[in-house]
Amino acid sequence: MSYADQIFIQNCRDILDHGVWDTDCQVRPVWEDGAPAHTIKRFGIVNRYDLSGEFPVITLRRTAFKSAVDELLWIWQKKSNNIHDLNSHIWDSWADENGSIGKAYGYQLGVKHHYKEGDFDQVDRILYDLKHNPLSRRIMSNIYNHHDLHEMNLYPCAYSMTFNVSGHTLNGILNQRSQDMLTANSWNVCQYAVLLHMFAQVSGL
Repeated sequence: MSYADQIFIQNCRDILDHGVWDTDCQVRPVWEDGAPAHTIKRFGIVNRYDLSGEFPVITLRRTAFKSAVDELLWIWQKKSNNIHDLNSHIWDSWADENGSIGKAYGYQLGVKHHYKEGDFDQVDRILYDLKHNPLSRRIMSNIYNHHDLHEMNLYPCAYSMTFNVSGHTLNGILNQRSQDMLTANSWNVCQYAVLLHMFAQVSGL
């Protein structure tokens, strides 16, 4: 059993033992038959993984690793908001007739911002700082842009990354507004572990 498996089991037990059901509330999501899709939630779960010891993928159930990485690259490398640039169909229900999901995810990472060193999008600014300002406490991304929320077909779930270089080691924190533990936990953990590995590699960390 991997360490990620142990964390996953602990999370599920914590949610079931201490979570709060919304069965007495009206909810937006519904099942295929129209019945309300109620959930049990636990707010503020924090997990830590040591990527130097193990890649954090669960073995208790299948993780669609290639599709997870493909989505990560769609957002962070292609900086795309169009499903035609994605090899899976996980975003199909959120796309318009042209394939766009609006000003979300990759779109936000690709917007250029002005700095004293020049114009960078968020990804290129992170890479610049990791190479040139590794001691900075300001190396982060944020795609939860309130100005553009009304033009996003889905508000960002994984919305912010904070990076920190300690010695010769790159650390990262992923913030999410919400997550489906059974569907998305291993998916998101794997994605951002891959991102951290890639940023560390290209930055010589």
